[in-house]
Amino acid sequence: MRALHAVTLHTPTQSFGGPVRVAVNLTTGLAARGVDSRIVALGSGFDGPLPTDVDGRPARLYPARRVLPGAGFSGITSPALLAGARRLVRDADVVHVHLARDLVTLPLALAALGARRPLVVQTHGMVDPSDKALAKLLDLLAVRRVLRRASAVLHLTSYERKGLDSVLGGPDPGNGVRLVNGVPAQDRRPHPPGPPRLLYLARMHARKRPADFVAAAPEVLRRHPDARFVLAGADEGELGTALKLAGELGVAASVDYLGTLAPGAVLDELRRTHVHVLPSVDEPFPMSVLEALSVGVPSVVTPTNGLADDLARTGAGRVCPDPRHLAGQILDLLDADTGERASKAAWELSRTSFSLDAVTDRLHTLYQSLR
Repeated sequence: MRALHAVTLHTPTQSFGGPVRVAVNLTTGLAARGVDSRIVALGSGFDGPLPTDVDGRPARLYPARRVLPGAGFSGITSPALLAGARRLVRDADVVHVHLARDLVTLPLALAALGARRPLVVQTHGMVDPSDKALAKLLDLLAVRRVLRRASAVLHLTSYERKGLDSVLGGPDPGNGVRLVNGVPAQDRRPHPPGPPRLLYLARMHARKRPADFVAAAPEVLRRHPDARFVLAGADEGELGTALKLAGELGVAASVDYLGTLAPGAVLDELRRTHVHVLPSVDEPFPMSVLEALSVGVPSVVTPTNGLADDLARTGAGRVCPDPRHLAGQILDLLDADTGERASKAAWELSRTSFSLDAVTDRLHTLYQSLR
């Protein structure tokens, strides 16, 4: 079986975040089950020729070209990819599109429908109700057609499914399938030595709220004056704000910015971490939290995080509805006994609920049912 996974963009700084990581994990797991699985995407930011793989998975990358200024990821495409879309999907037995409202994944999804190839759509929370004019236009022209006619539309949570139903604005086509994200099994990390190390691992974007992480520093430092607040992720406009706030609060000497971590360095950094903090809002199913769980690192998240209920139910982390209380939640997990219990719960939650093997088995079964 040949499976084509389409995702919008791959860059050295991992600027497209979770969807690329999910595509890599799934194609890796599928390859172990005998599926010839490949990735197609735009590529940007590389020195020299575009790579022929994405984190070790075979890939066809096309040079990204911006055609709609000011439209973010929705405004980039590749004429060569558009011209070859029908050929790309015809070579696959299943086309799996990590769908966004853009000029990469939407054309490939439409090409799969036109070529009558089984189409699996996974939106990662990127296709939700929107009042933006461009989103409404794309919904009218293409998104609704793709969601209605796809063989399967994967969703992470009931909240995401309701959002997709709202975008459709009509009867449920009956093709919805719940599939959570999974991560490879890891050994549980031992309790890290040294002073507390707190990690924010996400893009420096307004929705991710890195400044809330920094704002928690003064209260934590009063109890743990040697604690380190570590920021890691591509800057998308909020790094300056966060670092300026650190200076204003007098905690700049306790804040480190590591830039973007290579995929292989993420788990190494997490193993050095006492508490992972993700104060973002409207976060469907963050890979950083799943990766933290996999090595036994408890996380602090907000109620609109898709993993909040799991963390609260199992004690694998804390859910903080008010950023003013973020420091208190961090301090709770820095208590030796509490932190040890949360670490064990995090690791067990990962192995029982978010194992990549279990997720890939279910996806493989779905693929076989569509042939």
